[in-house]
Amino acid sequence: MQDLNIREIVIVGGGTAGWMAASALSLLLRNPDIRIRLIESEQIGTVGVGEATIPHIRYFNQLLQLNENDFLRKTNATFKVGIEFVNWGQIGERYFHSFSPYGVNMDGIHFHHFWLRHARKAGVPPIDDYNLHCLSSKANKFAHPKTEFRGSPLSSIEYAFQFDASLYAKYMRTVAESRGVQRVEGKVIAVNQRPENGFINSVTLESGENIEGELFIDCSGFRGLLIEQTLGTGYDDWSHYLPVNRAVAQACEPNGPPIPYTRATAHKAGWQWRIPLQNRIGNGHVYCSDYISDDEAYAQLASGLDAAPLKDPKYLRFTTGVRKKTWNKNVVALGLSAGFLEPLESTSIHLIQTAVARLMTNFPDKLFNQSDIDYYNQKTLLEFEQVRDFLLLHYCATQRDDSPFWNYVRTMELPETLRQRIDIYMENGRLYRDNNELFSENSWFAVFEGQNLRPKRYHPVIDYMTDEALDRRMAEVRRTMYKCLDAFEDHQSYLHKLCQSA
Repeated sequence: MQDLNIREIVIVGGGTAGWMAASALSLLLRNPDIRIRLIESEQIGTVGVGEATIPHIRYFNQLLQLNENDFLRKTNATFKVGIEFVNWGQIGERYFHSFSPYGVNMDGIHFHHFWLRHARKAGVPPIDDYNLHCLSSKANKFAHPKTEFRGSPLSSIEYAFQFDASLYAKYMRTVAESRGVQRVEGKVIAVNQRPENGFINSVTLESGENIEGELFIDCSGFRGLLIEQTLGTGYDDWSHYLPVNRAVAQACEPNGPPIPYTRATAHKAGWQWRIPLQNRIGNGHVYCSDYISDDEAYAQLASGLDAAPLKDPKYLRFTTGVRKKTWNKNVVALGLSAGFLEPLESTSIHLIQTAVARLMTNFPDKLFNQSDIDYYNQKTLLEFEQVRDFLLLHYCATQRDDSPFWNYVRTMELPETLRQRIDIYMENGRLYRDNNELFSENSWFAVFEGQNLRPKRYHPVIDYMTDEALDRRMAEVRRTMYKCLDAFEDHQSYLHKLCQSA
């Protein structure tokens, strides 16, 4: 009987994507007959300049059986409970996108409907008072979930991390190599295809070594050495939706204890990130070159640094979008080689993580069943589109008219999927989570409300409750949130304690 099992996997490119793939595959493909090799060159730099994540990273780390305290220490990580947005609705405004839910379960109806009704009265507390992480972020406190308190907001705490992406890649390398992954140093100078079907057969290194494989994973970054330069897969350009196309990054010294959240501050032609790590602050300005020069963009970034810069600025160029196929023939593209969506909601690592999971679900044999590949590509595109729509909401849901950039994004034509979602919400506050998409109703509401898009009505079912009963219930929820805050500790002290115990 013919052996159709894949035995040779070659990952081209290291960095966060390459080593995440290598570490996951080395764990999940527990067959000693499968060889996984990763090719990278010390002479080729990686994009990683610091990384903020979303809660799903915890599940990936748990899958790899990582010790969280050890991970925190080795990657200079801090905790992250959400993102603060500054100047997005209007200049001078700020709001918080929390990872934890608003309020509590209210008879199967999303809590925000009750608050929308409650907020029609004058003098009611802001929505932040009903969210544990909105409160804890202001106090610079953190706590792990306390699962023993079932039904309490303390049991549903969600969190992520902020860490040094280059250190995380090194950490993943250690994990991968300990499980048998072979690292090959070198630059790829030629990609060799099978004449009969165009499948990749091997890659040739600068040293002359020829590395053969059956499944190739392209983690070569923006250039897409295999998926694009060799296979000519094509790229769906989304810059008409997300026009930012450049970034300049520069870390600076910390000027105080690290805060447990990322900040995104909107400027006249883009936005600036601030990611606090244990040993430094990561900063970057993402912008559109049609509306601002590189020099002006850097000046804007430099003026917003908390302290002295640590290194020279690093410039990046990109085009938002996704490959027409992220799996083509026997090549699967991961990370930047698959596509790019600006890091506004810290989705880059998540998209690597889900791609690896999707690859495992549809792991091929030597026949490379086209139906499996088509399904993989379909689901990948859907995921990219869903994240794209959520990012778009931040731009179109604005009242800013102070610059040509904001005038463009405020008035641009939207995908029908996003237009429909906005129309439904603005009528009656309803939010849906399609196909278990990444961002929940909680996240969509945070942006809608934070950027001043208030619906005309709320869910009619909640009118069963009297005004007096609603007032009492909302006051009870608010008291509960503030009481739960007592269980939180100072973020820096808590972090230090955990790192010391690693």
